[in-house]
Amino acid sequence: MSPKPIITPDKFDAVLFDLDGVITATAKIHAACWKRMFDDFLSRRAVESGRTLQPFDLATDYKHYVDGKLRYDGVQSFLASRGIELPFGTPQDPPGTATVCGLGNLKDEMVKEKIRHGEVDIHPDGVALARHVRTLGLKTAVVSASKNCQEVLEAVGLAELFDVRVDGNVADDLDLPGKPAPDTFLQAAAMLQVQPERAVVVEDALSGVAAGRAGGFGLVIGVDRKGDALALKEGGADLVVADLRELID
Repeated sequence: MSPKPIITPDKFDAVLFDLDGVITATAKIHAACWKRMFDDFLSRRAVESGRTLQPFDLATDYKHYVDGKLRYDGVQSFLASRGIELPFGTPQDPPGTATVCGLGNLKDEMVKEKIRHGEVDIHPDGVALARHVRTLGLKTAVVSASKNCQEVLEAVGLAELFDVRVDGNVADDLDLPGKPAPDTFLQAAAMLQVQPERAVVVEDALSGVAAGRAGGFGLVIGVDRKGDALALKEGGADLVVADLRELID
């Protein structure tokens, strides 16, 4: 078991939580939708080009190219890994249009459909830690690349657990770069009126712990959901745990 840090009001004023993989267990939903969308696109592209294209791999591509990133950033990152360039388009592009935005919008429609059908689960340990730090008087924020963050929180009845929400919509409105840039976490800290060195970041994604480290936060906790303990540590986590309840007295 990892050593247990003391998250107390004398050291910290706030805890900033990632959503997917920390509070909610929507990673499987997102991964399945990314794969379905990309594989359909690659299949059409292969027919048009006459070339065999490698399908989206859940074990490697999800983690390296899309996990924790803003949706359009994830589309661009994966397509670049396959040597494919598409016009960026606009956020108003119809789902499925052969643009970065069109593909991202199609993936978003797939995710929303699963949310509407009640396919969202929670990570009890993440919820337990959020509730615990609130009892200590610490402020809480959820910082997510997802534009469906509010819908997901409402679907599982956890919207009131966070004082501040910085999601993909806020990032777009304020023109903030996504993780691994620290800007969304720094925005959450500013909205909570706390200094980064007095705030804790809780993340399961490699891009997320890198963002926490780059932002100069007082403590960056990595949650090992996928057997990535070493990578999380090397990527910027001060501490890696398999279960966030280890941090509760």
